[in-house]
Parts: sequence; C-alpha cells; structure tokens
Amino acid sequence: MRPPEELTTAFRPAGLKVTPQRQLLFRLLHANQSHPSADALFHAASEVMPGISLRTVYQTLNDLTAMGELQVVAVGSGSSRFDPNVDDHHHTVCEDCGEIRDVYLGDLATLFPDDVEGFAPTRTSVVFRGRCSRCATKPDA
Repeated sequence: MRPPEELTTAFRPAGLKVTPQRQLLFRLLHANQSHPSADALFHAASEVMPGISLRTVYQTLNDLTAMGELQVVAVGSGSSRFDPNVDDHHHTVCEDCGEIRDVYLGDLATLFPDDVEGFAPTRTSVVFRGRCSRCATKPDA
C-alpha cells in the first residue's frame, strides 16, 4: 500500500472524498502487518477519533481494495482481514489466536496443476495453518 500522502493524492482523481477519517485509516493501515479486520480497524480508529463510523471504515476498505491498495485475506475463520502488503505472497494462520503473517514462497509453478480439464490458473493463494510460536509454547488447556 502506498504511503498515506500518496493515497490522499490518488483518491481525489478517482472521484473519492478525502476526509480526516479516511486519512486516519490510511495511517492506521500503512505498513500494518497485523492483517486487521474491519472491526479491529474501527476500534483502533475510534480510540484516536471517537465518532468515526463503521460504515466509513468499510467504505474506505472497499475503495482501497478496488484501487489495488489492499488485499482481502479470507482465511475461513471469521471476518475477512485486510492486508496492505500487495506483493505476491502467502500467509500463515494460527489456529489458536488467529494471528496472520506474511510468508514468501519460491517456485510456486510446481503447485499449478498441469491440466485439469483445460483449467488455466492465473494465481495461487497458499495458507499454512498451525500454531504460532507464542501459542505453541502455551500449555494445552
């Protein structure tokens, strides 16, 4: 995701309003590695700017996704999460705490099927599930 100042400049030509609330969301998302959900982002923004609406958060996330500034990470466990890292990468997901982390893999061409009834894959999304180092060291409940 581009820096907040560049997003402000990019929103206007796209016909999108640049408000203080959106600028706050740009700052909260920039280089954010926690892959926040809309609700988590809303709570963080509310601490800085009480009165920000959840609708504004969702609309801004949708606009940034449509502009290619965010990736939606749907890992099948609850709400969609948002990733400002739009590089070609994949994810690990902790099945205990839900932490999502970026992971880079080499030689993904070996994962593409050779021929599945004429299917031609255009991209691959890999999600590794398990326990993060913090949860792995906790005693089982």
